[in-house]
Amino acid sequence: MSELSIYPLRLPRSIRAGVDRVSKREGVSINQFVSIAVAEKLAMLEAETYFAERQARADLQALDKLMDRATGEPPREGDQR
Repeated sequence: MSELSIYPLRLPRSIRAGVDRVSKREGVSINQFVSIAVAEKLAMLEAETYFAERQARADLQALDKLMDRATGEPPREGDQR
């Protein structure tokens, strides 16, 4: 991280207690735990957006055409997994 900002965060007591408990168990500070949790949530939401955008651009007719082609070889021994 090149820049840090301070953000006063208000949490319900039950969530704060869970953060305290889990951060101690994981051996990290509360600040680090919250930062990691927010980063994970952001990554999940960004991935969801990315895949939705990719899906919107998909050409399903081209996929069907590709899947229906008669070229190629049958699976080799061990490729069935």
